[in-house]
Amino acid sequence: MKTAIAYPGMNANDRPMGPAPLSAAVLHEPMLFISGQVAIDPYSGQIIGNDIASQTRQVLKNVGDLLSAAQMTFDNVVRVTIFLTDLSTFAAMNEAYSEFFSFPFPARATVGIQLNHPDLLVEMEVTAMR
Repeated sequence: MKTAIAYPGMNANDRPMGPAPLSAAVLHEPMLFISGQVAIDPYSGQIIGNDIASQTRQVLKNVGDLLSAAQMTFDNVVRVTIFLTDLSTFAAMNEAYSEFFSFPFPARATVGIQLNHPDLLVEMEVTAMR
């Protein structure tokens, strides 16, 4: 059975990132699938940061909030897909990313893309497992 997971303090049917028909995360025991997170504070709707390091931290703060709502931590993360609008920012993103994860690190892929807002620099989707 799958269960929608929301940011702490929100309802699962709230759409803080816009009207898209998706859940912020879906728990299907023992796995948690977190939709692509960008550097938007889900409570204020504001883009946080104008550089890759600060946006990476906001993305991973959002991820951490959803992990927490599912009673998981970053230690439960098994896979991350990272989407960068500028692949030259890879090293700076990686430095900020490493603040959240420790060995053994999740499996990971990084691809270059274009996001739907020019001020957004990074998006990440995450899979975690109990």
